[in-house]
Amino acid sequence: MIDEFHSEKELLERVKPALNARVSELSRQGYTVPIMDIWNYLVEMKWKVGTGLMLSDIVNDIMHVQYEEIETYQEEINLFE
Repeated sequence: MIDEFHSEKELLERVKPALNARVSELSRQGYTVPIMDIWNYLVEMKWKVGTGLMLSDIVNDIMHVQYEEIETYQEEINLFE
């Protein structure tokens, strides 16, 4: 499915409603997470070797990503900066 999009930017625009929904849900839980933190975590960690991902799988991953996963990822990338 990812192959159906001409760029990562095009895919990002397509799933932005799901990202916004997840940001809102995390906010209700008391967490502040920028959309791009969720996106970057999923692209670099979850989907890095993913081929043949369906749009439904991508949206499912967005809706189920946990704050702790993103936080750990952010801490790890900050170690290398």
